[in-house]
Amino acid sequence: MPRDASPRRYLMCPPAHFRVTYSINPWMDPAKPVDLPLALTQWEDLRDRYLALGHTVELLEPHAGLPDMVFAANGATVIEGRVLGARFAFAERAAEAAVHREWFRAHGFTDVREPDHVNEGEGDFAVTSTYVLAGRGFRSSPLSHDEAQEFFGRPVIGLDLVDPRYYHLDTALCVLDDAADEIMYYPGAFSPGSRSVLRRLFPDALIAGEEDAAALGLNAVSDGRHVLLPQAAVGLLRPLRERGFEPIGMDLGELLKGGGSVKCCTQELRP
Repeated sequence: MPRDASPRRYLMCPPAHFRVTYSINPWMDPAKPVDLPLALTQWEDLRDRYLALGHTVELLEPHAGLPDMVFAANGATVIEGRVLGARFAFAERAAEAAVHREWFRAHGFTDVREPDHVNEGEGDFAVTSTYVLAGRGFRSSPLSHDEAQEFFGRPVIGLDLVDPRYYHLDTALCVLDDAADEIMYYPGAFSPGSRSVLRRLFPDALIAGEEDAAALGLNAVSDGRHVLLPQAAVGLLRPLRERGFEPIGMDLGELLKGGGSVKCCTQELRP
């Protein structure tokens, strides 16, 4: 039975300065050139699809010298209008954090926190109605989990990432229905203990296989009905449809060269 979508508000940043000149995750290879016009076209297709589905898209101005700003999900986490900013693990991205905080303050967000500990926004924080799921192991500090719990007043569940290809939680897990605490994830990205936690908390989760995970198929965005995901993750299409979702394949192949896809480009502004 088809599900109901809910209107969302997203923050995105055009890839005007996107390029791969350094490597801070296994997907990045400076020897592989980026086709910037194609990257922009692919990003615009994603933005336009959100708009066509009835969502609101706010834009963050790209800055020269910050090529990864297109991955806007990493800049903050927003829950009930409260903003926990990011503190990036690598110097190459550190300046992005202040740009995000300035945007929020300029757009009417009054509760904006500069964090004490390293977290990379929705890269490692996934929000359901009950929990904040929090990745650790490659980027975000475990200390950021307590900080997020105190700030948002929601239980934060720490999950250990063990495969460097899945360096952020949003490369290995996607919230499909936040109201119903429904997720999909790839077990191979997590430690044995974290897999046990996920099985206990989400016994009905959609389990992704290795091939779809390796296509970054979990780096997806759902509005409760429509699931926008990398088009190469074909093995997820049927299971999603069987659960009443409408999967929409997107081609973000140029941005994948930076280690990101649909979710990395999309920060949700939760009212």
